[in-house]
Amino acid sequence: MTTPATDHTPDYPPRTPPPPKRPVSPPRPETAGPSEDLAEGRMPARSGRRGVGMVNRRGANWVLESAPWAAGKARVAVVGQLQKWGYLPTTGTVTAVEAVVTLLVDAATTDPGTRITVHLSDQDGQACILALSHSTTLTSGHEDGGDDVLHRITAHPAVTGCGTDTGTDGRRTWAVVGLRPG
Repeated sequence: MTTPATDHTPDYPPRTPPPPKRPVSPPRPETAGPSEDLAEGRMPARSGRRGVGMVNRRGANWVLESAPWAAGKARVAVVGQLQKWGYLPTTGTVTAVEAVVTLLVDAATTDPGTRITVHLSDQDGQACILALSHSTTLTSGHEDGGDDVLHRITAHPAVTGCGTDTGTDGRRTWAVVGLRPG
């Protein structure tokens, strides 16, 4: 005699689904919001700053020892690269580029650290020159007394813009210089 199917209990456990092939990633850590960071003088945590990057333009960079002679090497390298790219700037523009490179590199070498990098890119008759100090122990801010590097950079008429910021990879100071006679 057979028993009805409802009275029979299975002899094996029910089938369970297999585990996922990739483990679920843990949630991202909570970071301070952009407004909190800016109030404290830091770059926003969600800004995505990942070092120096250039897109759709020519660029060159040089790694230099953080030493007093670094500005001289950077001046020669930047002016030489601009000439290789076909810019034949006037004497006044060359003087401005050399002065701006000196100010940027000197500011980077005053930060603690053993190396700096100088980055150069060009677009539409302008050159962007950037010096990165690679010092991770900095806080953002300017020099006391109001005579900071940005004021000295903007004193040159060929400069169309400049700025600075400090992040986990060091302090970046940059300037945009017009290469065409105005």
